[in-house]
Amino acid sequence: MGIGGIGGGSTKRRVEIPSYRIQSPPLLQLPPLPPPQFSITVYRAVVLAASIGLMYIVLGQSQYSPLQSPISTETPGSESESSLFHILKSEDKEEKELDLILKKASMKDRKTVIITTVNAAWMEPSSIFDLFLESLKIGNETQKYLENLVVVALDPEAYRRCVSLHPYCYSLTTEGVDFSGETKFMSGDYLKMMWRRIDFLRSILEMGYSFIFSDADVAWMRDPFSRLYGGGDIQFSTDLYLFNSSRSRHNLPNAGFFYVKSNPRTVQFYKRWYSKRLDSPGVNEQDVLRKMMFDSFVNETGVDIRFLDTAYFGGWCEADQDLDVVVTMHVNCCSKLKSKIHDMQMFMEDWKNYKKGGGETDNKWTLPRKCVLNKAKLERIKALVRRAHSIPFNHH
Repeated sequence: MGIGGIGGGSTKRRVEIPSYRIQSPPLLQLPPLPPPQFSITVYRAVVLAASIGLMYIVLGQSQYSPLQSPISTETPGSESESSLFHILKSEDKEEKELDLILKKASMKDRKTVIITTVNAAWMEPSSIFDLFLESLKIGNETQKYLENLVVVALDPEAYRRCVSLHPYCYSLTTEGVDFSGETKFMSGDYLKMMWRRIDFLRSILEMGYSFIFSDADVAWMRDPFSRLYGGGDIQFSTDLYLFNSSRSRHNLPNAGFFYVKSNPRTVQFYKRWYSKRLDSPGVNEQDVLRKMMFDSFVNETGVDIRFLDTAYFGGWCEADQDLDVVVTMHVNCCSKLKSKIHDMQMFMEDWKNYKKGGGETDNKWTLPRKCVLNKAKLERIKALVRRAHSIPFNHH
């Protein structure tokens, strides 16, 4: 996930579903240090604060591609026993419907599905979702995953177009809420939507299904399972893969593409992640995730968290991937829908030429033209982050 924002206005209009952009790494939750180490702690804090400020200056506000269904604001006390019965009955029906879709879409040998989310803007003809489907159709050994793809539609219009294009569509809407409209980034409603996504994915894990979650602005060129780690419980793509280690928790996880294996450890992890919203008012789920990497709870549960190398699971944030090896490409670090579509189309043309074995691209591809990131400042950010994390830190 690179960037995002669904911002509101008095005139109803369709809105882009943005993807995750680089966010500044959270301040590490360090244990109390003895007096002799106090100066090192201060040094870390100063350097990290500097990197945080620079990242916000360079990249601006981050935006996310939401998987949303807002939490009801009504309390049980305000409902009659009859209405409560109908609500419970409706929830049971929705769960059964979801389970039926997951059963049909699941990979038979591993009970795993692919999940993406869309709203009306991303479902328009020639928009992001069409490019996403095209990438699956023309990728190397990715066509088979179309039958494992579950598309979560966030509004009725998105659902109507989804069922005309794809067999496995799930409508995640809430009466009285228009997900095709705009929600201001980091507003109260926006945060509810993002946290509801975590709870929704938790429910899928509890139903016994593992999944790859992929934003629709992620192009698939090769089979991602060929590059996933065999033993990892949760495997996150990264905005910046800085430490050349799949186990370094200093890498910056990106929630636009990740794999989660269904087991008691991951269910507990998602429950804990969701509960952390109560301790972090006004903070989005990705910032909380980055802080959780240094939570003792992670070690206590024994959940195996891995981070995916951007050489294989790439994105616009570090746009230097080799077409000979790249598996997925995420149009992150880009906030405007028109810019995303333009650069994603351009990349898809390069991929088609590459597959033909000719053209001018060879194993390179055309760098983003509409989605532009200041490379010099990005390199300074990397240097600051590396310097801050070079001081030894005990994960336990």
